[in-house]
Amino acid sequence: MIRPCPSCGTKNRVPPAHIADTGTCGKCKGALPPVKEPIEADPALFDEITQAAKVPVLIDFWAEWCGPCRMAAPDVARTAQAMCGRAIVLKVDTDTHPALAQRFGVTGIPNFVVMKDGAVVMQQAGLARQSQMEAWLRQAGA
Repeated sequence: MIRPCPSCGTKNRVPPAHIADTGTCGKCKGALPPVKEPIEADPALFDEITQAAKVPVLIDFWAEWCGPCRMAAPDVARTAQAMCGRAIVLKVDTDTHPALAQRFGVTGIPNFVVMKDGAVVMQQAGLARQSQMEAWLRQAGA
């Protein structure tokens, strides 16, 4: 995953296993903070992160046309910010990546999945708020 340095703007390659860690810029040696926003994931990035992450991963299966998905989006973003360094948040567009949604039996959206060590810990369809998402991640070890 490519992450820009907040100090100098240099693009740094960060392995999926370390996107929840604080790193160091290869050029200016400034701190690269953990990812604090939801990551739009395609199947390849999804598999890389869910298999390599050392922290729990919250996945939001959503679609642009879905009203409840749009309602949940601010809470998903706040969860990513609040759990920065302790969890990773992925967003999967079910219209763009239907096979990935099918792999998890997603028939209704929004649909939230928490994974730890590459395995599903919990899954819930329907609107959820930030407090519930954070509770799921804490139960998974965040």
